[in-house]
Amino acid sequence: MPGMKRKEAPTPAAKPSKEFAKKLKTSAKPVKPAASPKPHKPVKTENTASKAGKHLNHARSPKSAKPVPKPNADLDEDESDTTEKEDDFYGLSSNEDADGMGDNDSASEADDESANGGVAIPNSEKMKAESKRVKKGANTDHAGNGITTDGKPVKTGTTSAEAHAAQRTLLAQRKANKPNADSIARAKKLWERLRRKSHVEASERKALVTELFDIISGNIQDFVFKHDSVRVVQCALKYANKEQRLQIAEELRGSVRTLAESRYGKFLVAKLVVEGGEKVRDLVIPELYGHVRRLINHPEAGWILDDIYRQIATPAQKATLLREWYGAEYALFHKSKNGSGRAAHTDEKNVAESANLGKILEQSPEKRKPLLDYLLHLINQLIQKKLTGYTMLHDALLQYFSVLAPGSSEHTELLNLLKNDSDKDESGDLLKNLAFTKSGSRVVCLALAYGSAKDRKIMLRAYKDHVEMMAWDANAHMVLVSALDVIDDTVLTSKAILLGLLGTETSSSEQQDKLLGLMTHLTARIPILYPFAGSAKWLVPDPQQHLLAEIHGIREGTSKKDPDTRRKELVRAISAPLLSLIASRAAELLASSFGCQCVTEVLVGSEVASPAARTPALEAVAACAAGDIADAGHIAQSAAAGRMLKTLIQGGKFDPSTKTASPASPPLEFASVLYPHVKQHIARWACSPSSFVVVALLESSSFDESGKKEIVSALKKQKGELSEAAEPEPVAVKEKEPARKEARLKGNAGARILLEKIA
Repeated sequence: MPGMKRKEAPTPAAKPSKEFAKKLKTSAKPVKPAASPKPHKPVKTENTASKAGKHLNHARSPKSAKPVPKPNADLDEDESDTTEKEDDFYGLSSNEDADGMGDNDSASEADDESANGGVAIPNSEKMKAESKRVKKGANTDHAGNGITTDGKPVKTGTTSAEAHAAQRTLLAQRKANKPNADSIARAKKLWERLRRKSHVEASERKALVTELFDIISGNIQDFVFKHDSVRVVQCALKYANKEQRLQIAEELRGSVRTLAESRYGKFLVAKLVVEGGEKVRDLVIPELYGHVRRLINHPEAGWILDDIYRQIATPAQKATLLREWYGAEYALFHKSKNGSGRAAHTDEKNVAESANLGKILEQSPEKRKPLLDYLLHLINQLIQKKLTGYTMLHDALLQYFSVLAPGSSEHTELLNLLKNDSDKDESGDLLKNLAFTKSGSRVVCLALAYGSAKDRKIMLRAYKDHVEMMAWDANAHMVLVSALDVIDDTVLTSKAILLGLLGTETSSSEQQDKLLGLMTHLTARIPILYPFAGSAKWLVPDPQQHLLAEIHGIREGTSKKDPDTRRKELVRAISAPLLSLIASRAAELLASSFGCQCVTEVLVGSEVASPAARTPALEAVAACAAGDIADAGHIAQSAAAGRMLKTLIQGGKFDPSTKTASPASPPLEFASVLYPHVKQHIARWACSPSSFVVVALLESSSFDESGKKEIVSALKKQKGELSEAAEPEPVAVKEKEPARKEARLKGNAGARILLEKIA
């Protein structure tokens, strides 16, 4: 065939002749090759030019050898249309020793030909393959050209900017070939405009939202599983009305679980239940039924499931989700009327109670061991993965703890699990996270009550750097209170908890500012005042009263120290810092009712060696009562401050059982400290909301008689004003209220008592 070399049988080797050398010289001229068909099979690339040079070196002597002209680039595209015989030239056959080829080269050439079906590879095709091989293994310079291993540049004809432009064009083509590419692109343009809230007017936003819903309606599934277009749907949810949000929830039915497991789609699920309302909530949450174990262990869906459980779900839905922690048989799998495949019970109360593990075991005691094993295995899974912040985990842990018998192997194993979490690496992630939820804090409180002295010390170690944060929290502060109540080592608790809150440098202004904030906060003051007031109703709320009562019952068998002794030791440790605070910040404390309660408890209940230790604080409080009571902000106008002064004058807190004041030890003798500050305006005090302060002065046993006579004399001079303040006035009865048998009198009760005393 023209232009192709046929395979020939090997011939005996012969010496190069003069005629052959002459042919070599004439063959150096380039001949324009003709096009020829390409081989049917891929060719094996070889460096033809280098092999030709090798043949020439064998054919010529070193002195007379001339360089072989490089093949023209134009010859790569076409082959010769004449055969070697037609030019009277047989070429450099690798099978003839006359060409100066060695045995190895001959064998290599023969292999190439045999690999291609007995057809020799055309010279131009070999050059192409060699060029590709060089480019493939070459590096690139700044201009985008290749660089061979020898350091010589290989021109590719493309700059870096052109290559990047080509990549961008290819990327745009690929995006355009995807389904709904035009719709997604238009929706993203609308989203770019909508998210600039301050730059879009209400009328324009309404039109944009309408257009956006026209695009995404019916195609929600194509939008929500892409990282960029899912944000478009979130934006649509933000500005949509109730019907549009319900429409999105309907279209996502059956895909909520998959969406919750998506890295970006999970935020759409969260926004859907927050923005959607009750109907959307009741559509989304049942989609999670039956998948709780899978989702709670999922790195993306776990937090979404727990947030829905903690903040969105109803009590019945919470119970349904929590029951799945007890085993697969406790998950709901019955069909609903609307065909969703999941449904909640109609009786909300019964479903809420159905998650109570104690009642489940009462009804099916034979399932106790497999159920508890299943629950403990799931709890251990999350603890080992360090996923200890889930509220569902804390609720399940409390249910598990509540059914264990104290002293049993299961009970001991759980206590060791909590203790070892803090003992391994001193991080205590489980204990820290438990303290800040309602169920978790209860678990820790019970664990402290049941644990040994060593266990309590190890568990308390986990909170050494977080005491102040726990004091401010509505749940975690009970862990501190429980530790104060059950740990016998009061030196440990006073240093770790109380002094951790009060600080070591109580004289510094920064520390006093922090302590002032603690003492005037509803929750943060409880751990500090608990040693003084105990579980008083004004200090500890009712739900926590029941927990403390349970802890006190457990404490009788696990703690050795007498509770009253423990309380006095704690009070002694913190009395000095608190008295110092009152002496320096009395005016700020008396400005709030919480501060007044703090001052009362500390001055009455503090354990000091001598009365002189209280004197600076008492004088600071009395100084706040000086001045004209008509001035704005005077403590005489505050009912809380009046009760505080009355208690301090009486020398102790009122005991309802004996109906008398329990005197402090040592006595306060506050009446003698206060009277010089109020003496000038005593009559006006008698007519003020704090009139019982004057009554307490007249009834005080520690106040001298001369002072009492001065008070009576001053009141007689202002009897008219006193009578006017004490005069009763009927309370106006509202029209809708039923008529009262006796109208309640409105007047100054303290002034009426004083009128009786001076009569």
